[in-house]
Amino acid sequence: MGFCLVAFSHSRLSSYENCPAQYRYRYIDKIEVPYEGVEAFMGKRVHEVLERLYHHVARHGRPPSLAQVLSRFQKDWRFHWHENVRIVRVENSESFYQDQGARCLENYYRSHYPFDADETVALEHAVQLVLDEHGRYRMRGVIDRLVRTGEGSYEVHDYKTSGSLPPRRRLEQDRQLPLYQIAVQQAFPDAREVGLVWHYLAFNRTLRQGRTEEQLETLRADTIALIDEVTTAAEFPARTGPLCRWCDYRELCPAVSGADVAELAEAAAADGPGETGSPEERTAVQASESGQPDSARRGQLSLL
Repeated sequence: MGFCLVAFSHSRLSSYENCPAQYRYRYIDKIEVPYEGVEAFMGKRVHEVLERLYHHVARHGRPPSLAQVLSRFQKDWRFHWHENVRIVRVENSESFYQDQGARCLENYYRSHYPFDADETVALEHAVQLVLDEHGRYRMRGVIDRLVRTGEGSYEVHDYKTSGSLPPRRRLEQDRQLPLYQIAVQQAFPDAREVGLVWHYLAFNRTLRQGRTEEQLETLRADTIALIDEVTTAAEFPARTGPLCRWCDYRELCPAVSGADVAELAEAAAADGPGETGSPEERTAVQASESGQPDSARRGQLSLL
């Protein structure tokens, strides 16, 4: 077993699993890119407005109107939009994604109003956890919303703006939220139960699962093994596929530049970017890794 000195994130590990070359460009060579995918842009705007919504409820004791929520989303969209936002699916316009983001927010608002069914413990909450008894293997991440539903009972809520709904088996293989479950158990000694909740906003669907201690032990071992693989890798080959069209480093990658672009486009049209390593999921998590502390964000996003 190796010795890890880096606090990994689910996003970082997923980058290696999806394409070792992408991992090298981003985390070893640290190549910065000036653009972002429109799916990630839309996902960040939706997350920010939902964070604003719950801060508003906490401060005023009542929710804002749906009109206020959608108005803030439109204002934030216009304010943050820039010329380097990439739209890979050229058949879709900017307004297509803007409308999808608004639909995500309206679905959530109508389903959860007046937002008093549970207690919000934290929003966009940065967490760290250790995977081994010696503290050598560490993970970090950001929980969209941490909830307390009763004494010793917590839930980890995650917002998804993806245009595809995953099958149950994919959620059963999810690594991110079960890792957050471990983080909650380590940070809150009273946590006897931790539920995992995915909100697929575009479909107005809420999916729930849990993990047993045995499943979490397996997850720890598997994650440690993957970290060892990443940290001892000597080569980082490219892994081509439909996701290449959304890759930030496509122009740098010889495997893609020499590939049949039409074939990649056809595969992407059939399959889409997918939920595992999807553009909105990857970039939103990566942005949160280097984002501001909770206290700073709270000052900016407290009101709609």
